[in-house]
Amino acid sequence: MKTEPTIIHLYPHRSLSRRGFAILMGCIVIVSFLAGIGFLMMGAWPVFSFFGLDVLLVWWALERNFRDGRARETITVSDSEVVLARHNPGKPDATQNFVRQWTRVELENDVKRDLIGRLFLVSRGMRTEIGSFLSPDDRKTLSSALNGMLASPRI
Repeated sequence: MKTEPTIIHLYPHRSLSRRGFAILMGCIVIVSFLAGIGFLMMGAWPVFSFFGLDVLLVWWALERNFRDGRARETITVSDSEVVLARHNPGKPDATQNFVRQWTRVELENDVKRDLIGRLFLVSRGMRTEIGSFLSPDDRKTLSSALNGMLASPRI
């Protein structure tokens, strides 16, 4: 008897919404413009252009953050295999298949310093990092969940 595969969707958390981004950028533009006008009135006109450059750099950094936030990983655990599918903006989608019986989960954990490191799927000597964008607590929870799934017998 086959059982339905278990599917886990992973994606990075982003606390800033598009509306929040627009409000933040509006505030930055207003503050930079007013400060730039102040320097312009004091005769320090080259400083005005640097305020515009700051706005562009903040905009670029936040846009890059939004693009990176569209990364996705899907882990499918079936009776016979574990499939890892990755979608990263600007890169081709990638899929890796692992034989379920030979796959284990490995979490780097420094107990002395209470640090949680990277999380891997390990099979036949190959280590593949998963959930690199997750918080340490989320990686620990995912590790426990995957270990439970892989340990449960499936026929």
